[in-house]
Amino acid sequence: MGRIQLSQVSKVFGDVEVIPPLDLDIEDGEFMVFVGPSGCGKSTLLRLIAGLEDVTTGSIVIDGSDATTVPPAKRGLAMVFQSYALYPHMSVRKNIAFPMKMARMPQDEQVRRLEAAAQVLNLTEYLDRRPGQLSGGQRQRVAIGRAIVREPAAFLFDEPLSNLDAALRVGMRLEISELHKRLQTTMVYVTHDQVEAMTMADKIVVLHAGVIEQVGSPLELYRSPQNTFVAGFIGSPKMNFIEGPEAASHDAHTVGIRPEHIDVSSGSGTWTGTVGVSEHLGSDTFFHVTVDELSQLLTVRAGGEVDLHYGDTIHLTPNLDHLHRFDERGLRIS
Repeated sequence: MGRIQLSQVSKVFGDVEVIPPLDLDIEDGEFMVFVGPSGCGKSTLLRLIAGLEDVTTGSIVIDGSDATTVPPAKRGLAMVFQSYALYPHMSVRKNIAFPMKMARMPQDEQVRRLEAAAQVLNLTEYLDRRPGQLSGGQRQRVAIGRAIVREPAAFLFDEPLSNLDAALRVGMRLEISELHKRLQTTMVYVTHDQVEAMTMADKIVVLHAGVIEQVGSPLELYRSPQNTFVAGFIGSPKMNFIEGPEAASHDAHTVGIRPEHIDVSSGSGTWTGTVGVSEHLGSDTFFHVTVDELSQLLTVRAGGEVDLHYGDTIHLTPNLDHLHRFDERGLRIS
């Protein structure tokens, strides 16, 4: 079991309220991702759950038991950090087995758990190597293995892929997602990368200045963002926002339209624009288009083979079925 319930949890450092009181339920077996810009409180919230920071107010309940004042080692949770924190003089086998040795676990149980973790993480052939002989992705797998052998109620990941290059990040992202499917254990994952959040999570918690802006599945946040912050944070490239007469014509203070929901034509359309910088990604091309009647720059997503060049005049038509409307407070208008 790995259900975690936060009730009116807050954190104050000195005179600064980093996390105002919040409520959050993380269901057993769920993969929940905390996402938001730097300084939004996501790592602090994870550390509160882990017990590495004391809550200022509120309670944390793990599997029905109040864990608010329980020491980290007794919460039944395992944390994987951004830094691997491996012992360089120890083999992979000894690194993974270290927490079991500290817990004075019977030797036969240590062997069983170590072999099972190594098999799940494809580390069996590397057990006798030292960390310095491994790639960054392999070292991160060792750190995860050290967490797995504890058989925790939940895994807590604090930006575990930040030190990896782009290709390794994609690979490890898939491996951690696959690991969750196999273990069916609760996982709470912190990242500033909304692509990681969208591709890995069962549910996403979007944080801004310590406040939970929205909780939902990746598609719920993509399709129905509750405010302009979530709308602008979730999705890549980010949503285009338009104010003024165009927004007023849709009975809104602000309207949003994603780059992939704007049709491009060389003949006619709702708006006329001039192509600026283009980003060619192969399968897709992102055009940054200056639209005179809106007096702003819009980002448009088109196919990779679209033949447009800097300075070309094009016509844009937003798909009104995918138009998002927001009021003067930035809140969604249903």
